Amino acid sequence: MAEIARRTIIGAGSAAAALAVFGGGTARAATGPTPAAEAEDARMRGYAFLDAAMDGYPDHGSIRLAQSYADQAGLFSTAFTYDNALAILAHLAHSSPGSRARAIALGDALLYAQAHDPQHTDGRLRQAYNVGPYVFYDGSPQPDGFVRADGTVNVGTQFGFTGTAVGDMAWAGIALAALAGRTKAARFLAGAVRIGEWVEAHARTDEPLGGYKFGVDGADKKLPFTSTEHNIDLTCLFLRLARLTGDGVWLERRARAEAFLDKMWNEAGGFFHTGTNDGVTVNTSPVPEDTQTWSCLSLHDRRRARSVDWAAGNLAVLDTADRPNSTVPAGQSYEGVTFSSASLLANEDAPIAPSQPRPDRNGVWFEGTAHLALALRERGAAGDERRAARLIASIERAQDRLGAGQTVGSKALPERSGVVSASSPLDTGFGFGYYPYRHTGATAWYLLAAARANPLRGH
Repeated sequence: MAEIARRTIIGAGSAAAALAVFGGGTARAATGPTPAAEAEDARMRGYAFLDAAMDGYPDHGSIRLAQSYADQAGLFSTAFTYDNALAILAHLAHSSPGSRARAIALGDALLYAQAHDPQHTDGRLRQAYNVGPYVFYDGSPQPDGFVRADGTVNVGTQFGFTGTAVGDMAWAGIALAALAGRTKAARFLAGAVRIGEWVEAHARTDEPLGGYKFGVDGADKKLPFTSTEHNIDLTCLFLRLARLTGDGVWLERRARAEAFLDKMWNEAGGFFHTGTNDGVTVNTSPVPEDTQTWSCLSLHDRRRARSVDWAAGNLAVLDTADRPNSTVPAGQSYEGVTFSSASLLANEDAPIAPSQPRPDRNGVWFEGTAHLALALRERGAAGDERRAARLIASIERAQDRLGAGQTVGSKALPERSGVVSASSPLDTGFGFGYYPYRHTGATAWYLLAAARANPLRGH
């Protein structure tokens, strides 16, 4: 299924030692830092990256979102709505007053975007926004921050990030609902409700497979796809809205989304399909990672929790420097999962996209690896904690060693801060790739997994 949400045009521009933290490897010196201290230091460096991504353009207003990728990704100051929702949830998973303040500021920026869209007044959010100035590839300047001089928000037109996807809306709603629950501020609940109502009005479908469709493009044309991932997101959002508002209509809407998921379940294989292009026929390939782990995090369905094992077994990769297209430095290796079943079959002799490198079939998708680690911890079956610990150790090793010298807003990032989206270039199988650039979304998912904070829990 073609996917035009937050991940469409990623990268448009040109492990063993850590296991000692969790009981493997050699004994550490008695005078060295404790495993708990090292883990806390790694988390603090993750938060330092989120702070830097949010503070990249201090001269362009206090209402701001976080830039999604390091400058080197070639997406300039793009801030994806999904990534910022995750940053809110990661900040709420940390107990410091500073993190709470940043979560509130990002939430208020999403509310501002709802209220100050240049074209629409219906509470929608776009796929992405610009948050700082740059000169585009064709030489045209983009001089504004997140808020333009006329007060409207700066929609990400240069890359076509102008549509509204149900998944992005759902994650923003989940983040606003979490802020409402934590702060008791009515404005956040009102924003989350507006998102839920937009989804109901624009995406509900009576097609045979049902559920909620993908969303709209930048011209406000409805898209024909229905995504399993999006409907998983909605099961969480609608349950949170039901609990916060006391209105049972949200439970009926959750049941509609869950009924679609029932039809996407492959009982024999133990996994969820990706969705449908036409509302009638189930897409059987590729099979993505996120539908397997997010379903466990949101549905808490013990019978279908074996989808986590499907992802852990069928999408497992080990990226090493001796692979043909690996960008991992000599002597390093990273374990985790890739994006989808198609990633494992990528043509390693052809670029992922024009002007992009060739893919590494064993490239580790660190965001998905964090999804998996958290799902294992949430499920808590025999051996799950040990498996999760190995994955988190791999992510922390990547934060230590990959993505050095990268910047946000042309300013150097704090040393060893932020997780790259992939260990090496990888082809998702959905028409785009991930690359080794420090990423707000991957870092936020790592912090959630490290904190055992399930963002898809319905409360």
